Amino acid sequence: MSQLTITGSQARKIILHAAGLAQPAPFGTGPEAVYKLIDHLGFIQIDTNYVVERAHHHAIASRVPDYEPEWLLELQEDGRIFEFLLADSGFMPMNDFRFSLPVKASFSANRNLLTKAEINLMNQVMDRIAREGPLQVTDFENDRTEASSGWWDWRPAKLALERLYLAGELMTTRQKDFKKLYDLPENLIPEDIDTTMPTAEEFAKYIILRTLKSLGIAYLKELSWRARRVKNNLIKQELEKLVAAGDVCTVAIEGSKTATLYLLPDHINKDLQLSDAAYILSPFDVVNVFRHRLKDFFNFDYQIECFVPQAKRKYGYFSLPILVGDVFVARMDSKADRKKKTLLVHNLHFEPVELSRQQLEKIIDALKKFVRFNQCHNIVLKKSNNEVYIEIIRNAFA
Repeated sequence: MSQLTITGSQARKIILHAAGLAQPAPFGTGPEAVYKLIDHLGFIQIDTNYVVERAHHHAIASRVPDYEPEWLLELQEDGRIFEFLLADSGFMPMNDFRFSLPVKASFSANRNLLTKAEINLMNQVMDRIAREGPLQVTDFENDRTEASSGWWDWRPAKLALERLYLAGELMTTRQKDFKKLYDLPENLIPEDIDTTMPTAEEFAKYIILRTLKSLGIAYLKELSWRARRVKNNLIKQELEKLVAAGDVCTVAIEGSKTATLYLLPDHINKDLQLSDAAYILSPFDVVNVFRHRLKDFFNFDYQIECFVPQAKRKYGYFSLPILVGDVFVARMDSKADRKKKTLLVHNLHFEPVELSRQQLEKIIDALKKFVRFNQCHNIVLKKSNNEVYIEIIRNAFA
């Protein structure tokens, strides 16, 4: 199949359709919609930041309008999803479990040589969990001999638990308070799940097809990123085979010079429609995690600034992109004051695009939903670069 050429508008429709942001409630409502979403994307990223509701809940609530965080816990308990990391930590469908095995094998093969004391501690941890059932890190004595030097300076028991987790000898579930419970895989994996190690070719093909399904359109570097924890991952070779077989297509964007782009044939000639709904998105949403994609396809230069020194921040510590249709129209730095039940918007920065009254109404509607989602009753809008728009929004909440 020869290379396709599509417009920038078509590319954005494909990307947003793949991400589940083309229409409200694309997976339906209720608990089953949460599973359908995770099964479609293949991955919902987890992040610990709790300035507003955590990233995995945020991403789901953007697509499942009646979402309750308890539904995610229920899917874990029912053995339909599990937590691990391919590129980043997140929830995956349990049916994809075997494709986590190459990553686990890679962690085991490439970690530093362990001391006898570290091996003994890991054996003791495994023995306790086998005898007592799932345990938290706090169930182990504080075995630190020196003061902590920082966030990643874990004490020995925590380090042992995480090594066992990364190697696949333990699995985790999350409790309602987000804390991890470590357990044996045989207690969490249903009997009908395939647990055979995929070949290198199978793993690469899985990564390519799963990534294209969730991103819609992708460069080779995004496909490779998803498999980066496995050395010699065959992504490029398998991608060439899939293109030759017609299972993946190459595409160019009209009037734009980029590296080769790839998409699935299912997206070709589909009549994809976008709603005019507004979405307040997590920085870790599948649409936002690759900065270059936002620049190339949406002309939106976005960076999460919690990792940027305070003096160099332009928009705020944890600004959230706001999408209307296929245009990123604003970014909102906010914090949920959970004691006062108030969403504090430190900065609502609008991009240089003219918004209609109808579009502003959509943003107001999204803000009201976001306030409720964060279990707040009120909103305080402190600062904006557009006094006309912010006054309309304030009046709507007044």
